[in-house]
Amino acid sequence: MIRNKRFFCLLVSCLCALSIAAQIRDSVPSKKTKVFLEHANTLSFDKAFNPDVQVLNGSVCFRHDSSYMYCDSAYFYELTNSLEAFSNVRMEQGDTLFVYGNYLHYDGNTQLARLRDNVRMENIPDKVTLFTDSLNYDRVTNIGYYFDGGLIVDEENELSSYLGQYSPSTKMTIFNDSVKLKNPKFTLYSDTLQYNTASKIATILGPSTIVSDTGTVYTSRGWYDTIKNTSLLLDRSKVISGSRILIGDSISYNRGMGYGEAFGNVFLQDTTQKVMLLGNYAYYNERNESALATDSAQFIEFSQKDSLFLHADTLRMTTIDSTAREITAYYGVRFYRVDLQGVCDSMLFNTKDSVLNLYKNPVLWNEQYQLYGDTIEVYMNDSTIDFAHVKQFAFAVQHVDSSYYNQLKGNDLKAYFDGKKLRQIDVSGSAESIFYPLEDDGSKVGLNETKSGFLTMWVKENKLDKLKIWPNPIGSMTPVPDIDPSKKTLKDFYWFDYLRPQHKDDIYKVVERKAQDLPKRSNKFVH
Repeated sequence: MIRNKRFFCLLVSCLCALSIAAQIRDSVPSKKTKVFLEHANTLSFDKAFNPDVQVLNGSVCFRHDSSYMYCDSAYFYELTNSLEAFSNVRMEQGDTLFVYGNYLHYDGNTQLARLRDNVRMENIPDKVTLFTDSLNYDRVTNIGYYFDGGLIVDEENELSSYLGQYSPSTKMTIFNDSVKLKNPKFTLYSDTLQYNTASKIATILGPSTIVSDTGTVYTSRGWYDTIKNTSLLLDRSKVISGSRILIGDSISYNRGMGYGEAFGNVFLQDTTQKVMLLGNYAYYNERNESALATDSAQFIEFSQKDSLFLHADTLRMTTIDSTAREITAYYGVRFYRVDLQGVCDSMLFNTKDSVLNLYKNPVLWNEQYQLYGDTIEVYMNDSTIDFAHVKQFAFAVQHVDSSYYNQLKGNDLKAYFDGKKLRQIDVSGSAESIFYPLEDDGSKVGLNETKSGFLTMWVKENKLDKLKIWPNPIGSMTPVPDIDPSKKTLKDFYWFDYLRPQHKDDIYKVVERKAQDLPKRSNKFVH
């Protein structure tokens, strides 16, 4: 199977080389010139064996135009304008190109040289050397191609492959089958590769892997500048650096500076922290381990069974230390998890202390409960919500049914959770409440309104279990029939259910606050 594959690759390579050579030959005026014997220590004929062959020995030298060929012995076919050279073969093309080998067949009419056994081609000005056992060199096109394994070495890199082609004039090399580019800083493995010996730029044309001490790159199309250590990777390339994986439709990567830019369906994952950044544009700096994503940006935290999905205009991830990351989201933040949903203008999340900070008009939902205020801090425990701290203008709402809502407000509010369910709410500073106590059959007793400095509410099975108000509480109970509709809610009450993400794809939904729901702050909320 391998032999068949190589034969096919050889056939394709030869056909491509011949096609390119033919195109170049067509553009070059056809001119046949004579091969001259310049020197030999002895010359003989064997009329019985082959009268058309001159047998030459000792310091043999041929000249064809500006090219010279040297060897220890040779057969010269003057009638066909061709020769065979043996032992210590050397071709010289001016003072720039030298080709060495143990055997040479040269056709002066086609100007095609076939060299075999320990072949070495040296391009002196470019400091490029090609090593192989089988080389065909076309003087018309100035292209040499090998088909049984070869190695090209320059000042920066070593390149090897089973099939290859090198043009000293254009500085372009083409490699096929088992390609390996070895650089002091990385190694590139490829199926098909082009390499310019002048610019030191490798053009990737097939499935390739780039391995270095900083990570691994997988790509099938692009280019790599081996001098500047920069690259452009196309066709959904992948960059792996430690526990981080970067994928994009195209990736611009600067290994020397340690950063990459990705465009189109970008995927950045930290397998250790179990977080992902998605978007149509991303930037990653591997030196400080920071990343940014925008344009349909999404952050996913998947350390637990239920993943957290978050969207914002711009997402930024910064490494604090080996165990902690800081995620910043700003402009139009929306997030969803089965047990927790929220919206705000900007957000800061630290994986070290597991605190989720929500800024500017934040709203947080858990089942039928809604929390909002000036700022909300959500404290997590193993990615499960422990408690939420609503600072200033704090408000908690529970939807009872229809147009009835249990409400708490104050200067400061803390909501405690047990697993995924609310169990307790503490309000301090100008505490106010409206509750609708229920009979055993679920019918409402009336509207209970209280005011005091502090309030604690305990919840069981999503229902009011106990209520403590101190000091000197003021309260009243209004039967359901006597409830004034204008007194059913506290001042600064809003129900933002229309803003709430209902599923993970809902985080991309653009929802503007209704004009009547814009905050109108009461002085009593000021500390």
